[in-house]
Amino acid sequence: MTSTNISTIFFTGATGYIGGTVLTRLVDHPTFANFEITLLIRPSKKDKISTFHSLGLNTVLGSYNDLDILEEQASKADIVFSIADVDNLAAAQAILRGLTKRYDATGQQPLLIHTSGTAVLVDDAKGLHPTDVVYDDLNPDQIETLAITQPHRKVDVAIVDADKRAYIILPSTIYALAKTKFVDLGLQNPRSQQIPRLIRAGLLKGQGGMVGKGENVWPNVHIDDIADLYIVVCENALSGKASHGREGFYFGENGEHKLYDLSKVVAQELYNIGRGKSLEPTPFTEEDYNRPENFGIS
Repeated sequence: MTSTNISTIFFTGATGYIGGTVLTRLVDHPTFANFEITLLIRPSKKDKISTFHSLGLNTVLGSYNDLDILEEQASKADIVFSIADVDNLAAAQAILRGLTKRYDATGQQPLLIHTSGTAVLVDDAKGLHPTDVVYDDLNPDQIETLAITQPHRKVDVAIVDADKRAYIILPSTIYALAKTKFVDLGLQNPRSQQIPRLIRAGLLKGQGGMVGKGENVWPNVHIDDIADLYIVVCENALSGKASHGREGFYFGENGEHKLYDLSKVVAQELYNIGRGKSLEPTPFTEEDYNRPENFGIS
C-alpha cells in the first residue's frame, strides 16, 4: 500500500468482529489518504451509516442477498475485502463477476481478499482423538485433497478456479475482545463466536460441556494478529510478493488448544457462579446438539 494513486476498496463485514478490526487497520494505515473505501452495510445496521461517513468512509446499503449490488460495487473496486457470509456461493460469484468487469474496463486485475476458515480442515473424530495430519498453506497439493463437501470449500474452490488475483485467508479460533475505535463508537461487534458459543451451550446445559472426550485440537489466533494478516497479505499482493490462486491460501494461527482444556475452564467458571453441576466438563448429548441455540458447537 505504498502507491500514491487512489485505490478504490469495496469492503464487506465492517460491523463484524473480524471485519471491524481489519477496517481499523486500513483507517489507521499511513496511506489511508490514498484509499476510497466503500462499505456494504446491512439495512439492520443503517443507523451506523452517518458515523462511518464522519470517518471518511463511503457506504452502500445492502446484504449478501443483493447480488446486483455486490457485482456493481466489485466492478468499481481495485481491492475487495470479503469478510462476511463466507459460505454464500452466489455472493462470491457476484463479486467475481464484478471483478471481471473491472478488469475488462481497466485492463488491470483487481485483488480479492476473501475470508474462509480452518473449519475446512474439520474431520469426523467427534472429539475422541486428535489427528496426526498437519495442513500446510505452502502445500497447495495437500489443500486440494480437501473434499468439496468440507465447510467453506465450495466457495474457496469457485474463487480459486476463477482466480482474479484472489487471496484466501483462513482464520482459526479467534480469541480476545476487539479493542478498536469502531467498538468504542458502537459500530463493531467486539466478540468472537466460537468460545462464547461454547459458554452459551454450557449455560443451556447447566454444565460445562465438550464434544466426545474433548480430545480434538484446534489452532487459535488473537484478533489483532488475524487483522494484521489481512493487511500483510494485501500489502504483499499489491507489491506482487504474495502468491494467489491455488497457492493463495493463508492460515491465521499462532497456537493451538485441546478442547478439553478449554471446556474445563468453562465448566469451572460455571460451577463457581452456581450455573454448573461439576468442575469437570461432560460430553454434549444429542439433546444438547439439537437445541437451536447451540447451532455450531463442534
